[in-house]
Amino acid sequence: MVNVQNVKGFQDKIGVEAIKRKWIKEIVGRSFEAYGFEPAETPVIESEEFVKGDNARDDAVRDVYILEDRAKRKLALRFEFTFQLKRIAKGQKLPYKRYQIGEVFRDEPIRAGRSRQFTQMDADVIGSTIKDEAECIKILNNIFSELEIPVVIYINNRKLINEILVEQKIRERDRGQIIRELDKLDKLSEKEVADNLKKFGAEKLVKLFKQSEKAFEKYNFYKEIKELKIYCKNYGVDVEFRPFLARGLSYYNGSVFEVWSSSKSILDPLSRSKFSRVARQPEEPVTSKELNVSLCGGGSYLANDIQSTGISIGLEPVSLLCKKDFSLNLVQVISLGQDKEAIRICESLRDKGRNVFLILDKTVGKAMEYANSKNVSKVIFVGGEEVKKKKFKVRDMKSGKESLLSEGELVKEIC
Repeated sequence: MVNVQNVKGFQDKIGVEAIKRKWIKEIVGRSFEAYGFEPAETPVIESEEFVKGDNARDDAVRDVYILEDRAKRKLALRFEFTFQLKRIAKGQKLPYKRYQIGEVFRDEPIRAGRSRQFTQMDADVIGSTIKDEAECIKILNNIFSELEIPVVIYINNRKLINEILVEQKIRERDRGQIIRELDKLDKLSEKEVADNLKKFGAEKLVKLFKQSEKAFEKYNFYKEIKELKIYCKNYGVDVEFRPFLARGLSYYNGSVFEVWSSSKSILDPLSRSKFSRVARQPEEPVTSKELNVSLCGGGSYLANDIQSTGISIGLEPVSLLCKKDFSLNLVQVISLGQDKEAIRICESLRDKGRNVFLILDKTVGKAMEYANSKNVSKVIFVGGEEVKKKKFKVRDMKSGKESLLSEGELVKEIC
């Protein structure tokens, strides 16, 4: 017998969860377009060589799914969008602003908010300045505000981190690993990070990077932090300087930023759960305390040797945290032997932009049972008496209240 169970790390998305994901993607796409970003689509499968690129040692690249076609060509599933952006950005008038929403794949350990197939929602500016970085941060602020998810936006600058390490006489060969350890200060205790740095003789860096923001003003590259904060203020967005924030070592060369839920439990590294999503059903709620991933990240990097900036939002963690009501607000019309009239009323409501489900072949009891299962907001009964009197019974499914309305009143109330 064929095994029809999902492959580990891959899930079906149906019902309320699928509806929520659809609306979130629409909100994000609309927010990107409001700032002049144009949509793009790229293949899910590319050559293995192109996918891995020059960053074969990068953690994400090591998790790439490798494939082979009938011609024995080495292929791979895309693990992000940025490497493809380098191709489609060639020859574009700068600045080139594109966004992409779609599936990416990584053969990595799964946890709350992260599967092996997940949806990324990216926006990038090829040919960017600090002004574009501030605009990207403003877009993120708009998105999470509309999704009703309170967040904190953290910023830092990779040039500032490097400047500090040079000042502290950290050997160049050790800097990459030391930055990786410092980047864990939002996940581990100061003692744990300091212990990890002892082998480099760099444990003193923990106290240095945990100083107040004012202590960093003496560094040359703090000026870029200051400039970014000024532009963010012009946009009316609050950001918080996090000096140990690093993100991808082989990637970013300037500003970096991350968005986290502002719930204290998600920011407290000692209280985070080791919760795994393996045994959880998609519809079960996930608390901030359980969700051990950032909602969005981004920063500045080189694309085709051109300074660029991008942001990447993970749909999975955002969907898990979002409590906004994204129901379809369906109306259900039940025909009681009056199919022609019921169809006409449905089309009239659809012409006005309402989502309508028509029931032609069920008893009233079965039709109402269906309405309850689909969280229908209102039910309209179309029977012989209703057609004769030109008054239709409408039941509000939340309150249970019923009213008799003419077709004009019905359209006005429901649409």
